[in-house]
Amino acid sequence: MKDIKILGPGCANCKTTYQLVRDVAAAKGVAIQLEKVEDMAAILGYGIMSTPGVVIDGKVVHAGGIPDRKKVESWL
Repeated sequence: MKDIKILGPGCANCKTTYQLVRDVAAAKGVAIQLEKVEDMAAILGYGIMSTPGVVIDGKVVHAGGIPDRKKVESWL
């Protein structure tokens, strides 16, 4: 199971990214632990300056803008 965090203050792009990751994981049948992180101190702790950010198993894989579906599929 992959531990995935979506980092962002709750903007539309952050919500869209959260939903996209959830949908792709469900479509691929991949078990994930998905968490939304909105605390700015925690976000900055990952070095994210542009949201949304995506962290998988403790590693930042994306920052700024909504990732495309193919990119999300490659992470899973």
